Amino acid sequence: MLRRHLLKLAATAPWLRAGGALASPDLADFTFAFMSDCHIRPELGANKACATCFEQISASACDFVIQGGDHIEDALETGRERATMLMDLYQQVERKHLRKKVYHVLGNHDCLGVFANSGIAPSVPDYGKAFYTLRFGPRYYAFDHKGVHFVVLDSVGLTDDRNYEGRVDAEQLDWLRMDLAAQPKATRVIVVTHIPLITAMQCYEPESWLNTPHNWTYVTNAREVLRILTEHNVLAVLQGHSHVYERIELNGISFITTGAVAGADWRGSFLSTPEGYTEIAVKGQQVLSRYRSYGHISPDRQDVPI
Repeated sequence: MLRRHLLKLAATAPWLRAGGALASPDLADFTFAFMSDCHIRPELGANKACATCFEQISASACDFVIQGGDHIEDALETGRERATMLMDLYQQVERKHLRKKVYHVLGNHDCLGVFANSGIAPSVPDYGKAFYTLRFGPRYYAFDHKGVHFVVLDSVGLTDDRNYEGRVDAEQLDWLRMDLAAQPKATRVIVVTHIPLITAMQCYEPESWLNTPHNWTYVTNAREVLRILTEHNVLAVLQGHSHVYERIELNGISFITTGAVAGADWRGSFLSTPEGYTEIAVKGQQVLSRYRSYGHISPDRQDVPI
């Protein structure tokens, strides 16, 4: 805790780079949109609603957009024809209506044919996560913006019984250690994951969600990830998957979960979180969050209460 505090104080002043030269960090303030769980489909007006949401973001002052996963509904257990149509639809709507740079995150519903009832064999070239990476690129990566180092993780662990759980695999953990170790110690870091590392969701999620063969609610090896993150100046972890807006402060890190663009899968609000996205403002060492709806009214409204 003391080490983290000292790191954050150091980040507000010049520091020594390699060779001893003084340099000032770029601490320019900026905002970006963090949206997740579009679950796009042609039914229930979902594609038109996504377009409305994207247009609102495009008209904002946000520098860029992070799409936090679950672009479509659904690739896990539908056939190839349906899954391909949905992903085509998502990309068409994004390209037309989202006029910002977009960074993508892998969601569980973006993985092709994982459930056996999809009828898709695991041996096909685009099975599972390949369906996503062929469209959007690497399943984990990093980028930089105005002095902040962003780390995008793949938190979908595919299991041997053709299912999934929240997990960050060993390959990524090794990459994460090396990536963060390569940054100057005072570098501000924001991490993005689809399935949450830290959430209170298990305290209030619908009881039906508990009947799953694996842990779908949060990353089961979150402790391993956090041991790496707490050695660095991590300001926030951005999360999706839960369809609720939630913010938890732990050990100097803000864990911000955004509600879903789709709300309760296009049938109204989910646990009192309406259809929407989160606007994130970075101001020095602060990460501020504001949840924004975009006025969608479902034609089949069935709000899911707590």
